[in-house]
Amino acid sequence: MTQKKNYRSYNALTRFKDDNGKYHFDADKQAISAYLEEEIYPNTLNFNSLKEKLDYLVRENYYDSKLLEAYDLEFISNIFAKAARDKKPFQSFMGALKFYNAYALKTDDHEKILEHFEDRVVMNALFLAAGDEDLAMALLDDMLNQRFQPATPTFLNAGKARRGEYISCYLLRVEDNMESISRGISTSLQLSKRGGGLALALTNLREFGAPIKGIKNQATGIVPVMKLLEDAFSYANQLGQRQGAGAVYLHAHHPEVMTFLDTKRENADEKIRIKSLALGLVIPDITFELARENKEMALFSPYDIEREYGKAMSDISISQEYDNLLANPNVKKTFISARQFFQTVAELQFESGYPYMLFEDTVNNKNPHHRQGRIIMSNLCSEIAQFSTPSYFKEDLSFTELGQDISCNLGSLNIAKAMEAGKDFDKLVEHSVRALDRVSRSSDLSCAPSVEYGNNANHAIGLGAMNLHGFLATHQIFYDSKEALDFTDSFFYSLAYHAFKASCQLAKSQGSFAGFAQSDYADGSYFKKYTEAKHEVKTEKVKELLAHYNFYLPSQEDWKQLVEMIRENGLANSHLLAVAPTGSISYLSSCTPSLQPVVSPVEVRKEGSLGRVYVPAYNIDNDNYDYYLKGAYELGPDPIINIVASAQKHVDQAISMTLFMTESATTRDLNRAYIQAFKKKCASIYYVRVRQEILSGSETYDQDEMLLYQEDLDSCQSCMI
Repeated sequence: MTQKKNYRSYNALTRFKDDNGKYHFDADKQAISAYLEEEIYPNTLNFNSLKEKLDYLVRENYYDSKLLEAYDLEFISNIFAKAARDKKPFQSFMGALKFYNAYALKTDDHEKILEHFEDRVVMNALFLAAGDEDLAMALLDDMLNQRFQPATPTFLNAGKARRGEYISCYLLRVEDNMESISRGISTSLQLSKRGGGLALALTNLREFGAPIKGIKNQATGIVPVMKLLEDAFSYANQLGQRQGAGAVYLHAHHPEVMTFLDTKRENADEKIRIKSLALGLVIPDITFELARENKEMALFSPYDIEREYGKAMSDISISQEYDNLLANPNVKKTFISARQFFQTVAELQFESGYPYMLFEDTVNNKNPHHRQGRIIMSNLCSEIAQFSTPSYFKEDLSFTELGQDISCNLGSLNIAKAMEAGKDFDKLVEHSVRALDRVSRSSDLSCAPSVEYGNNANHAIGLGAMNLHGFLATHQIFYDSKEALDFTDSFFYSLAYHAFKASCQLAKSQGSFAGFAQSDYADGSYFKKYTEAKHEVKTEKVKELLAHYNFYLPSQEDWKQLVEMIRENGLANSHLLAVAPTGSISYLSSCTPSLQPVVSPVEVRKEGSLGRVYVPAYNIDNDNYDYYLKGAYELGPDPIINIVASAQKHVDQAISMTLFMTESATTRDLNRAYIQAFKKKCASIYYVRVRQEILSGSETYDQDEMLLYQEDLDSCQSCMI
């Protein structure tokens, strides 16, 4: 075994037991040390002093000199010194690997490493604090201690001279005209170039065969537009660091919905097959009602709706207008079985994991900005639920009326570390809200005027959370227990209060978002669920936990006082909370993703040329192993839906929720999960993951995990010797 393979051998050892039946979880720490010694330190460009390093990074156009010039030189020296002094070791091999592979600044030839984790944290702290030295130090502390983690685009790009934008994703409306379609494609190219994921709403596009200029059977429908978008996303990427990625959303009652779904089938004709574009469905309440009653569902022509209503299909409630649309002879309609529709959706999700789902009436019924616009789509990860308004164009694609499109300014709290903040949890949330607000006020969105307009009007942010399963397991709480639901409810109840309070405080200096006076925040009606009811912790275990951490739960009176403060001062941000899937940053933070359970106590990942990497769950040991043993597939969808529903009560946007099904699951099981999520008022469903398994002795593995299993076993046995 060569020296270069030591860290791989140690890492692989984590999934095997010793002669006493105990797992080698400590071997992952050995893998970190070996990886740093073998791969990182020998390839790091070293400097004699901080000044020499910063001078080099600025001179060679790696660091943004303007950011450093915003602070006193002595402070710059102090914050780098504090970072070096207070840095924490990586908690997992995957965390170290993820950082140096995906985030660390390297020379242009990628031969030498220019940053370690603490350096990247400093540059983020300086950027997010916007010249406020106290805030910079506080954010440094929060990030080093893994209490708060900016989303990948922010963490990756902060402080760099050559960078993409800090924003995670963008949402664009597409209207039923060539100018809007062209603008959507060109804007997608521009934003993909800058590193963001895109989602576009295609609901308003006229269906295949609809008239053009009064001539029947002329429209080619949505598929050609999807093809153009797919090509655009595959072409544009951020200097090769983040591949272009896009999603398209379509309303369930659009006439081409079945064709839309068919584009993802493995055996689809190449003329319509969509390989890399993600699909999302917008599903109203009426669709579920029709399926429950085993009725046919009508698909309505968006071309006719716009002519009858004077507004696009997206801008009316299909549930409310369904009977009127049925009765209107001027609106063309076709019919399909509602149950067959859901059956097809389930079949496709078993086959591809798509489509995502956004529950239209669920998100619009709680939309505090309903006077300004409707929520008509979500994003690439299904956690954004914001209103948008249409734009209109001249033939040269210049704007005649600028609408509001959406940007996602995201970051996440690590629940386990946030709980350790105890009585300072409010300060942590305040720092995080201010950091994300800074992202919303710092990005250059001039390439996408409608996104820029929406961002400047709303300064919407999405503060989320991760490591729920990690916190529960390390406190010996099973994910599918009543205590888990009780804790989730209480944590997000408190998070919502402190987020709104922080945004209210921020409004004193930044002013309110543009539409505050029209929102349900202004009259206090949004907050009735807090001012008219008292939150109660239901289980003794959670009461003890909250007391142990000195974690304050706001009272009913606290909410009443906050509502009065909001009426007086407003809110700086139109939206505050959204729980992203946190795939990359949870690995970086060595914690469990989002609110999801782990897939297994030791997850198997494929990481490029390195091959297989084993990822032990957060702080796993032989004492808490049983609390991780029941993974996402074994738990099934119900506990995940229940957890998400508990948090969703307090999250003003949505929560990225993946459902996991075993190989024995049927489409009926999946349909049942949709209905459960819908009834529980979850806002959306992200992916559906279906496990195909084969058995090896007494262990069960995903089929792809068996490919290098024996190689890893041989490697580990050598390592043990």
